[in-house]
Amino acid sequence: MKTLDDLLGEGVTGRRVLVRADLNVPFDKSQPGVISDDGRIRAVLPTLIALRDAGARVIVMSHLGRPKGEPDPKYTLAPVAVLPEHQRRGVGGRLIRYGLELLRARGEKITLVVGHPDYYPRFGFSTQKARSLESPFPAEAFMAIELSAGALDGVQGSVVYPAAFGI
Repeated sequence: MKTLDDLLGEGVTGRRVLVRADLNVPFDKSQPGVISDDGRIRAVLPTLIALRDAGARVIVMSHLGRPKGEPDPKYTLAPVAVLPEHQRRGVGGRLIRYGLELLRARGEKITLVVGHPDYYPRFGFSTQKARSLESPFPAEAFMAIELSAGALDGVQGSVVYPAAFGI
């Protein structure tokens, strides 16, 4: 694995540099959406700034864990996006398939997406699977996929988004 000094020594001007960072930060229980300790974010900033200042095109990759072992929708990362100059090369599709594989391996049962109705069905997402769930989004863009057969059988209710989504 290369160090930051190695990369900077080789030159990064115009190069894409993927930085994997642990951005699992605690949130203030009394103020939803407010970070109570930004130490991990501050710790990665010198690296990101050094790369940016050296002319790199920085891509930051992180994950958000399961607080106390349980899934929590407020830890959703969204949206999945690929720079326009890199679209139509399969990058987004590979990311989505890989993400679904990881979710299956973790034992997750369902995943929801709000997205283009011509794009996400190729990965198995379906508006029909989401029809028993209420969402503030248009029905044609709100889709679900069962990662375990029958996981949505009999499931109904409203999907609630964290305040950060402004919904």
